[in-house]
Amino acid sequence: MKRIRYGRLAALVTASAVALTACGSDPETSSGSNDGGSDSNLSGELAGAGASSQEAAMNAWRSGFGSNNPDVTVSYDPVGSGGGRTQFGEGAVAFAGTDAVMDEEERAAAKESCGSDAIHLPLYISPIAVVYNIEGVDGLQLSPATIAGIFDQKIKKWNDPAIAADNPGANLPDLAVTPVNRSDESGTTENFTEYLAAAAGDAWPHEPSGDWPVSGSQSAQGTSGVVQTVQGGQGTIGYADASQAGNLGVAKVKVGEQFVEYSADAAAKVVDESPKAEGGVEHDLAIELQRDTTAEGTYPIVLVSYLVVCSDYTNAKANMAGKGELVKAFVSHVASQEGQEAASGAAGSAPISDTLRADVEAALEAMKV
Repeated sequence: MKRIRYGRLAALVTASAVALTACGSDPETSSGSNDGGSDSNLSGELAGAGASSQEAAMNAWRSGFGSNNPDVTVSYDPVGSGGGRTQFGEGAVAFAGTDAVMDEEERAAAKESCGSDAIHLPLYISPIAVVYNIEGVDGLQLSPATIAGIFDQKIKKWNDPAIAADNPGANLPDLAVTPVNRSDESGTTENFTEYLAAAAGDAWPHEPSGDWPVSGSQSAQGTSGVVQTVQGGQGTIGYADASQAGNLGVAKVKVGEQFVEYSADAAAKVVDESPKAEGGVEHDLAIELQRDTTAEGTYPIVLVSYLVVCSDYTNAKANMAGKGELVKAFVSHVASQEGQEAASGAAGSAPISDTLRADVEAALEAMKV
């Protein structure tokens, strides 16, 4: 099986971020059948790593789970999607967060460490915002081809005719355009370049990849690094999980004949219209997103982030061994209505649909621990 749209194997992680431990101070609770409850007998340590896009949601999930399971410590290293998949494949962590689906090599490595197939569970849905910092410019509108021209460094000034055509009547400055991209292998980058490849046509001549394909631009580590770099410049533009856009300007994106503002609902609508990827193992819930949709009210620059887990932990190796029950309980909390609402409040993500939740619950029911 090939990875959905050309993602490449991440480099080995050589430095780890300080893991965050779960605490019991958050009042959120979950009614999921596997998350322990306030009288939980679960105990132990559970470590995950991966997508920085999930960090705010993960903090809410860990806190809510910790309030029900005070004897369980959950840590999550937001090292990036590629690093998370690598650590999972090495057996260093019991679950991974990723914004892109594993490729063949990563699946093989995960299967070796799990002693079984690994599966993707889509549990975090969020728009990817096109963020910018241009003094005096509000309500920026951009078509797919214009976004592609900006990030391919073909459009060099903010008063370029292509940008002016998208923003009739706007007072655009004679200011250099400074695109900012991720320096690390990133699922957010892969999702963003998938969108450009699908929606921008010949204006984006590069294949989708988790590694940024254009040289010569400014780059920054992680989602927070991109946001900080855009904030620190003038005429800067980047892409980031919408939950971390802060007070930056966020462009409306042309879909069909309308310019659509990002929202959780508009992002969720694209996911609902998209089919599951073909060729996956049983209970693998990877999605093939319809990036080139023209459906009214949809926002197609969307990130679907997964938790990657083993389908069977009974023969798992290294730091995965003996963690199946904890993984099952934690993921059950994440997928629950309460867990999804907590993530929405903390990160602005779109709660998964009842249909998708049922699919996730079926995968957890089938998981061997």
